[in-house]
Amino acid sequence: MADNTKQVSEGNKESKAKGCGGMYSEQQREKRLAVLTPIISVILALLVGAIIIACLGKNPIQGYGAMLQGSLGDAGKIGKTLERACPLIFTGLAAVFAYKCGVFNLGGEGQFIMGGCATATVVLGLNLTGPMGLLLGIIAGIVVGGIWALIPGIMKITRGLNELITTIMLNYVAMYFMEYIFKNVFSDQGLPKTLAMPKSTHLIDVGSAHVGVIIAILLGIFLWYVIFRTSFGFKIRAVGMSPTASKVNGFPVRALVLLAFVISGAIAGMGGAVELLGKTPFRLADGFGSGFGFDGVAIALIAQLNPIAAIVVALLFGILSTGGTMMQSVIGVPTAIVDIVRGLIIIFAIAGMATVKLPKVKTFLSNLGSKNKKAEVNA
Repeated sequence: MADNTKQVSEGNKESKAKGCGGMYSEQQREKRLAVLTPIISVILALLVGAIIIACLGKNPIQGYGAMLQGSLGDAGKIGKTLERACPLIFTGLAAVFAYKCGVFNLGGEGQFIMGGCATATVVLGLNLTGPMGLLLGIIAGIVVGGIWALIPGIMKITRGLNELITTIMLNYVAMYFMEYIFKNVFSDQGLPKTLAMPKSTHLIDVGSAHVGVIIAILLGIFLWYVIFRTSFGFKIRAVGMSPTASKVNGFPVRALVLLAFVISGAIAGMGGAVELLGKTPFRLADGFGSGFGFDGVAIALIAQLNPIAAIVVALLFGILSTGGTMMQSVIGVPTAIVDIVRGLIIIFAIAGMATVKLPKVKTFLSNLGSKNKKAEVNA
């Protein structure tokens, strides 16, 4: 009788070990797919772009070579690429943090613009110069960006308004407010642009790029640590996965959602301040921040809401943007090719993410993994 009990106990332990092993292998497979999906998306987009270039009668290899030369060919070009990617890192990180909490913040562009407006208002309005002007300008951008995101957050948790709509609407409000600032309040001799920020408030250069690039990268690493290695980050992720379950477990869901809005907006606002004080022409004008918000959303989705991956994707977008001009001049194709490739990366990445989550695809991959495991055992 004792021997039978012992055998049953050992059998239960073995089955549990197998179950844990199966769960672990499934998690490993999901992680691999999470890494492979954006990589394959980039490769497919580049292949389609090469086909389009070839159809235009040009050499795609020469074209992509020119793109790399134009974006990474020397220290100056690398610096330009990093500066082009810098605002995308900020808006990408803003989207990542919000989406991790289940908040669909499409207002990154408006928050970015308002951060720039706040910085210009503080520096020019108070006639600040030197390190104090730089510090207060960036702080103003962070605070106002957070406040601008707080508005749709309050409307969501108090009135149940859809943040997709409210954040998009506030983007237009921010854009027209900026237009009022650079055309009326701080116009440079009646021209549709503000006065240039004082040189003493500019971000210093490190190598061939301004220090804002380093700030953006360090911020991404810090956010990764907060999201994946702290109890606060765990609560944010839990609310994003299931607000109801989080509420049952005693998490302050409404407060966390509101805080996610504020932090997301503060990150985007900081990006606006850094862009204004770090990059030529150091002034607000028409087009400031245009497209950065929606590019940030795309970057966050391609990166699968991982802050470190968002930095990498933003750098890729920076390479495409800065290298497109060189490709146009070398092989004579329009820069719209770059926009097509970038759009295809987004389409393939999102389609791939959706596909691998389909039940039939999951079952197929699970069965494939089991067959490979059996083959390894038999071998």
